[in-house]
Amino acid sequence: MILSFTRIIPWLEYYKYFVIFPLAFFEGPIITIIVGFLSSLGYINIFFAYLTIVAGDLASDVMYFWFGNKGGSKFIAKWGRYFGITQQHAESLEKYFDKYAGKVLFLGKISHGIGTAFLVAAGLAKMPFIKFFFYNSLATLLKSLVLILIGYYFGYAFATINSYLQKIAVLSISVGVTFFIAYFLYYHKKEI
Repeated sequence: MILSFTRIIPWLEYYKYFVIFPLAFFEGPIITIIVGFLSSLGYINIFFAYLTIVAGDLASDVMYFWFGNKGGSKFIAKWGRYFGITQQHAESLEKYFDKYAGKVLFLGKISHGIGTAFLVAAGLAKMPFIKFFFYNSLATLLKSLVLILIGYYFGYAFATINSYLQKIAVLSISVGVTFFIAYFLYYHKKEI
């Protein structure tokens, strides 16, 4: 979802926290920076904005986890062969998450651009929800705090920050896709 800075500002000024939650749900990082900037100008209370952003971000994360948890195995059974994913791969992912779940989820969540894949993978791997919520909350609290402070102190440089975030997202997605491909090539080689 691409949102225009000039369209968001009036909404945030008028509706404040009622619009922050859904915007954080769909477009967390950019909204967090904008909200930090508006907080520095005195339009929004930074503490309440931070709590609202964290709540919106966590709500969307739980939704992605649920998609992986409830629909993942059905998706793999029906469509997995088109993506080179078998039930055996899903079971390997589950074992990997059993061993390294906290670290993988935390790093995936704070990486801009690839967090959603890790959230769905955690659900697909049947990571216990309490464990998922704990590590995801830690990462969300940290990431949201950093982004809101960037907006608060450097919000005037929004265009530059947004440009860097887009570059980081492209890099993160590229690295994530590379690891994803390497992971499945490795397991396909083992099967041969």
